[in-house]
Amino acid sequence: MPKTGMVKVQTRTLKTRAKLIEAAQVVVDEAGYEALRVEQVVASAGVAKGTFFAHFKDKDALMEQLIGPKVDSYLDAIETLPAPKDVEGLVQALMPLVGFMTSERYVFDVILRHSGAAAKETIGPIAQNFQRTGMVLGPWLAMGPFRKDISPELLADGVGAFLIQAMALHYCALHNEMLMQDQLRIYLNAWLMPQA
Repeated sequence: MPKTGMVKVQTRTLKTRAKLIEAAQVVVDEAGYEALRVEQVVASAGVAKGTFFAHFKDKDALMEQLIGPKVDSYLDAIETLPAPKDVEGLVQALMPLVGFMTSERYVFDVILRHSGAAAKETIGPIAQNFQRTGMVLGPWLAMGPFRKDISPELLADGVGAFLIQAMALHYCALHNEMLMQDQLRIYLNAWLMPQA
């Protein structure tokens, strides 16, 4: 059984962390993710800068705690939708999520850095979102008119990869002339509905 003093310290630590996250969310709501500065967060939360770094390795670690739950909320909404009957339906279902993930270049960069594909040592909320995306899409793809020669899990992995590619091209000066949904539609038609 934990000692009373340890419980008080843990409770205070959790409250401080929540206070930092709440202060950061206010800044983001007012000015956007990229505009957030650690100095603003600690001033708003009424804590020392060292306290911030006791809770978060850096600004990105805090951003992961803000962006991860937001992505989760989009996945929650996607899960309530009926399985798409074609590629167009799939693209339309994914566009609100894509819109958030590309709402700022900084958001997209944080998502990529914390996706789990960048040899991260820990699995945080964003990497968990990528896993959850596959778990949401797999059953959809199994029910749809999509190719059946590979598993729904592999189909979902491919959709995830093409999502990232379409979003990355959105930020590429050489390849951003096409709308993301149009690029995604091309990729997904080729991946999910290959012609013999």
